[in-house]
Amino acid sequence: MNSKTLHITNGQKLTIYLKSLDVDGTFLTWQEMLCEGPTLEQMDSRIFLDIRKKFLQDFYEIEVDEDLVKQELSILNEPKVFSEVVLWFDFDLFCHINMLSVIKLLSEKQVKLPLYLVCSGRVEDEKNLKRLTELTRSQLLDHYKNKIRLLDSDKDLARTLWHIYCGKDHNLLKPYIIKKSSFIYLNSCLKAHLTRFPNQKNGLSVLEENILSIIHDKNVKTKDHLLGYALNFQGYYGYNAIQMRRKINILSLFYEDSGSQIELNRKGHEALMGTQNFASLVNNNMTYGGVKCLDFYFSSERNELIKK
Repeated sequence: MNSKTLHITNGQKLTIYLKSLDVDGTFLTWQEMLCEGPTLEQMDSRIFLDIRKKFLQDFYEIEVDEDLVKQELSILNEPKVFSEVVLWFDFDLFCHINMLSVIKLLSEKQVKLPLYLVCSGRVEDEKNLKRLTELTRSQLLDHYKNKIRLLDSDKDLARTLWHIYCGKDHNLLKPYIIKKSSFIYLNSCLKAHLTRFPNQKNGLSVLEENILSIIHDKNVKTKDHLLGYALNFQGYYGYNAIQMRRKINILSLFYEDSGSQIELNRKGHEALMGTQNFASLVNNNMTYGGVKCLDFYFSSERNELIKK
């Protein structure tokens, strides 16, 4: 293993895991959650940091340690000390949006080193997709051994998708859903992103509708019980606990919580049946990159976003 390697990981848990396996190199831990909130094309800027700090504080009461962020990113100011960069990101939308941003930032920093990707997902003899931190020692080291060298076309694609994500027309992502690249889970993530917008029929995203379906289908006792289900059965989204808890809270008008049982109310059943559009009642004022969630519907018939 090369001590001149710069590893950029998807979180502190993975960084600690890799260090425990004596993986040589320098580690930069990427702590952001850019799949939610406003973003700008130019990442290496004061204004980008300011809008992200405001978003994380306003929506999640997360106080960003600006000095710590700058210290972490300062590693990229001297790229010549490294011989290669390895990206460690999972198969889901959460990680893929972060990954696109990292590739864009490396471009802004003029980092022109060989770039590799270690991505979790399908594992031999395993039924479910696995995150990197869920892999065994031998599985993780095997993923590292078989890391994928990203082509110039892959890096161009990442930068293009980041620009679209930061823009006002996310339908421009559609042609890339079928485009082949070294990012084998990207197509699924792009499809998942479009369905995060309110469905034209019931005004709920696929993720929100899934939470109501869990309440309908499972014997859900508490919000924590519901949170566990929602985290485990979310497909390609990769939302974390604080994001999913927010989803559960904004959907509270659709269920009754007795303290020992959670059940759908009339609105919840109507939402699942698609007999009424509840987007204005849910009022999910989230921004995805450059687009406000409430400005668009997702049409499942046309498989595209429709301006309200």
